[in-house]
Amino acid sequence: MTDSAPPATARPAAGEARIVDRGYRSYTGTRSGVAGSVRSVFRHSFERGLGLRRSAWAKVLPIAGILIAYLPGVVFVGMLALLKDFRTGAEELILPSYGDYYGYVIAAIMVFVSLVAPEILCTDRRSGMLGLYLASPLDRSSYFLAKALSVATILALVCLGPPLLMLLANVLQSQGPENFSDTLATLWNILLSGGAVTLLYTGVTMGAASLTDRKSFATAGIILLFLVGTMVVGMIEVATAGASGENADVRPLAVTLLSLEIPLRVHGEWSQIMPGVSSGIVWGSWAVWTIGGFALARYQLHRLPVTR
Repeated sequence: MTDSAPPATARPAAGEARIVDRGYRSYTGTRSGVAGSVRSVFRHSFERGLGLRRSAWAKVLPIAGILIAYLPGVVFVGMLALLKDFRTGAEELILPSYGDYYGYVIAAIMVFVSLVAPEILCTDRRSGMLGLYLASPLDRSSYFLAKALSVATILALVCLGPPLLMLLANVLQSQGPENFSDTLATLWNILLSGGAVTLLYTGVTMGAASLTDRKSFATAGIILLFLVGTMVVGMIEVATAGASGENADVRPLAVTLLSLEIPLRVHGEWSQIMPGVSSGIVWGSWAVWTIGGFALARYQLHRLPVTR
């Protein structure tokens, strides 16, 4: 039996790919460093949180939450524009104050903020993208900064935007502050209260989302924290109430009630939520919830084992 000749080298068929050379080529583009990496992660996280560049279903809940948050303001502005020529006292009967506005949209805000941080934080851990991010010029601190900025920016759309819309509409309809200095003071109060509420929800939701890599668990946990926290505070008040009445000092323990109280305190409006609680306790509770949430999220990130 004779040995057969070695087969000829097969040639690739038309349309097939073939590797003709292997090697490495140095990167010649612009190197943006850590700042550029932070901007890139911020932009990607912002788009993901709002469902941009994703399927239509991924956009439904974020867009619906934003629209619901602005809807009362749009309705109030429209009614003011229609009734401004009538002497019916429409401004006093219809328009809420800047501090009261959050009470009209708190449900939409709660649903919206419970979705953003889990979508931005949990996805990277579950998909393994966190290791790729940390293989870039980013370290854990700069990665955390980019994520926190993206969450805060998205939440500001519903926590800060609607009161600004009402201020602009009131100024254009000549129903707002009487002079320029009052307008600046009102604008400052809106920015301060909206910024405080944004930071509160950012810290709390990031801390809760850092405890798991499953978005559904994080979202459910955040919603339960808002709802159950309020219920627990109510039960504590009933249990500790003496002959003098309710013990309202425990109300700042509820994140939802605290987020409604802060705008009223900043704008100097009378509050039915925490009438017996001092401003020091209110702002101290805000600092504990906010800083505690950020600290928890940062601690969880730094202790998380990552394979680069």
